[in-house]
Amino acid sequence: MLNNYNGKAVIITGGTKGIGLATGLAFGRQGAHVYLTHAWASADEDEVRKDFAEAGAPEPAIVEADASREEDTQTLLEQVSRDHDGVEMFLSNVCVVQITRGFEGLSKRALNKSLEYSAWPMVGYLQQIKKKFGKYPRYTVGTSSDGPDHYYQGYELVALSKAVMEVFAQYLVRHLSPDGASINILRTRNVITESALAVHGQEYPDFMRKYGGESHFITCDQVADSILALCSGLLDAMNGQIVNVDKGGPFSDNLMRMYRQRDQWGL
Repeated sequence: MLNNYNGKAVIITGGTKGIGLATGLAFGRQGAHVYLTHAWASADEDEVRKDFAEAGAPEPAIVEADASREEDTQTLLEQVSRDHDGVEMFLSNVCVVQITRGFEGLSKRALNKSLEYSAWPMVGYLQQIKKKFGKYPRYTVGTSSDGPDHYYQGYELVALSKAVMEVFAQYLVRHLSPDGASINILRTRNVITESALAVHGQEYPDFMRKYGGESHFITCDQVADSILALCSGLLDAMNGQIVNVDKGGPFSDNLMRMYRQRDQWGL
């Protein structure tokens, strides 16, 4: 690490579970004052604080703030401003899964909700942070997936929203980089989170372990370490990039691998 996060503000939306929580812990171990948001009373706050204590990290601020509500964002930033004069790192991590059931299941209302939660918050938060502190976060990272490039049943609206966020990020760099802001997108693949289970079903992990092996999966900690690396000062030349964290999955996930493993599957 080149950058010193000791006592600096880090905001992570959707930060009390999965990738968000793992990232919060990664920055907490670096001494950051981490603000974790959640909505609809979805967090086990005692358990989250216990995780931070066991990691030797400062106690996080756990804030109920709906990422789609501007007033919630303003209230959060008012809380941050009591102890900090800016935000060092912002992770846009909220994703509301709108599962579709075929073409007839698509609706404009569901599309708008997906965009409202999974694409717009990255832009909305940055606007509000600049308005409150007079400057953007030094680092902004958005979590995406390989949905824009790979077909997953029922994933249409989530994939579209992730694609919109990715395009936003690449355009925002042209506006914000003159102010010293860095914006990158981290694409993940096969991370077992609540969102993944909601899309693919509870049986998905066992199915993929059988036919893809344990190496098929990416852990939340691996994603968190990748986000920390992007904000470490060691990779500042990367700006406006879409980075894949997938252990080469698209390269190896082909019929040749299945052909090689056919005996162990009894085929």
